[in-house]
Amino acid sequence: MDDTVRKITAEDINPRFNWGRALPALGIMGVDFEERVDYRRLHKYRLARVKMALEKSDLGALLVFDVNNIRYITSTKIGEWERDKLSRWALLTRTGEPILWDFGSAAVHHKLYTPWLAPENCRAGLVGLRGTVHPSFGLMKRHAEEIASLIREAGVADMPIGVDIIEPPMMFELEKAGLKVHDGQQVMLEAREIKSADEIALLNRAAAMVDGAYHLIYEQLKPGVRENDIVAEVNKFLYTHGSDDVEAINAISGERCNPHPHNFTDRMIRPGDQAFFDILQSFMGYRTCYYRTFNVGRATPAQHDAYKTAREWLDNAMGRIKPGASTADICSAFPKCDAFGFPDEMSAFGLQFAHGLGLALHERPIISRVVSMDHPTEIKEGMVFAIETYCPATDGYSAARIEEEVVVTDKGCRVITLFPAEELPISAKY
Repeated sequence: MDDTVRKITAEDINPRFNWGRALPALGIMGVDFEERVDYRRLHKYRLARVKMALEKSDLGALLVFDVNNIRYITSTKIGEWERDKLSRWALLTRTGEPILWDFGSAAVHHKLYTPWLAPENCRAGLVGLRGTVHPSFGLMKRHAEEIASLIREAGVADMPIGVDIIEPPMMFELEKAGLKVHDGQQVMLEAREIKSADEIALLNRAAAMVDGAYHLIYEQLKPGVRENDIVAEVNKFLYTHGSDDVEAINAISGERCNPHPHNFTDRMIRPGDQAFFDILQSFMGYRTCYYRTFNVGRATPAQHDAYKTAREWLDNAMGRIKPGASTADICSAFPKCDAFGFPDEMSAFGLQFAHGLGLALHERPIISRVVSMDHPTEIKEGMVFAIETYCPATDGYSAARIEEEVVVTDKGCRVITLFPAEELPISAKY
């Protein structure tokens, strides 16, 4: 184990958190008069976490194509267009430093602007853009042999290589080159599950941006406005305030609320509509998942009751969050599927639910009756996750959806999604 790994220990983690103070909602500028996010410290922390997880595993190296894992290991990002292209990858061996293969001139750019990576470790590469360049042309074979050679040089060729996501032809070429391919995603998720102070600050900043977006929605949600109008305005607001990716905005109103369709349309808002929104976006890669429900002008008793029930389910579950609790402890506060009209837990998946947040929308922990009751996992200080509930109204079409993002502290949890949601907000009151 090298010196970089030894520097990050459990004793190093606890002093980062001063839970007696409010979490900072920092500006996006760098300043000389207060400490904000230290991105080089963030890089060292993330790389050390991966090295520790790799050391604990049976793997000799990690080969990652998932853009979130590439960013976590190398602190590089070239744009959202590359998210589904499998056009970049990185290698980390037990004995070496990260090697990054990037798209064309991006590799040359990294040599100039990423001094935390060795210049010789920034390489141009192309494996085929998801089959657009046919595997028979030899690019995958060339890079598989290059990777195998680097692994032999690192002295770990007798150990499996962990891969997160990969095109089948590339995996076949790695095996032909003499490598034994295992699952590497679990090692990466283990590394990513505990957030540093810098990561928490970025997640908190991302949530603060959505606080503002919900105030905008509250002001603009009125009869005659369409779901897609709200989506457009929120996109503008978030990109103006520094978002690097507005992944999705669910905007769901009126009769579309039940069952939950997870999208938006051009439906026009009408008086009395119940409407809920989910804003998924990222700041410096760190993501939000943040639902709020509103009524327009007025609300019926059935709509109020649905909201009150969803809030109670959420509060009961959040009350169980603390270090040492299990995902089953929290999940047992969620209602069973038949309590809100679903035939089985798989059909209801994602409605009474919690999921880790970080560079990806879904990290550890996952809390759901589909998996958590039979396979409980431990809640740990420094985890950050979103927890959400959904309750259909007795009118047969309205529904309430509420979600909070929480940081697990030394004694419980801290909510970082601060747009008021204790009671049903009513916009455009008459």
